[in-house]
Amino acid sequence: MKNWPGGCGPWRLILKVSGDLIVELRGEEVRLCPERVMFWPREKTLFVADLHLGKAAALRAGGMPLPGGSTLHDLERLDAVLQRCGAERLIVLGDAFHARASLRAEGTMQEILCWRKRREQVEIILVPGNHDRRAGQLPQELDFIICPGPWRWGPWTLQHEPGGVSEGHILCGHLHPGIRLKGFGRQSLSLPCFYSEPEQTVFPAFGSLTGLARVRPKRLSRIFVVTGEEVIEK
Repeated sequence: MKNWPGGCGPWRLILKVSGDLIVELRGEEVRLCPERVMFWPREKTLFVADLHLGKAAALRAGGMPLPGGSTLHDLERLDAVLQRCGAERLIVLGDAFHARASLRAEGTMQEILCWRKRREQVEIILVPGNHDRRAGQLPQELDFIICPGPWRWGPWTLQHEPGGVSEGHILCGHLHPGIRLKGFGRQSLSLPCFYSEPEQTVFPAFGSLTGLARVRPKRLSRIFVVTGEEVIEK
């Protein structure tokens, strides 16, 4: 096992299984998954941030020509990781939806409601983000439990935006963190990452149209890069 540099941090690396990085965080074993999610086996709970469902539909409503299919693609990705992990609960750390126009797009909402019906046995909890608040009230058929952050549960404090003081380790999103990797031949590649500091971990954005915001590691920060097939510590 590997402690945080200086022994002052909450992470302990355990091993890697099928691309998942299994770690101990605040005394709990969790899995950082290449699907850009974290799974907590003891509670059968999957954490995800920044789905931004219906983003393409909202942008099209504003006059931007974009092809359809991104929401369905993201729901299929989410479906696959829920099934792979055997999760019984899904916690969204904000920005499940992109905008009010996302909820008004009939075709997009039909896809989302059909997906929800297939996964009706999964408890879904939303910690609202800034985009969710702008989107407005969700359809009752979605059966989302709304828990405004910061919300303390077990060793975690769940919220959308980073920052603040908490006794629990903060799990959040909002920043869409990414890291730029450079090769010896001047190649470079930008990839999403989990960006962790002693007091909080910022999740990569799950949505396929979300983009990346480059993070700059600090002395006590740790970067867990998501390649699509595995999670590796930088």
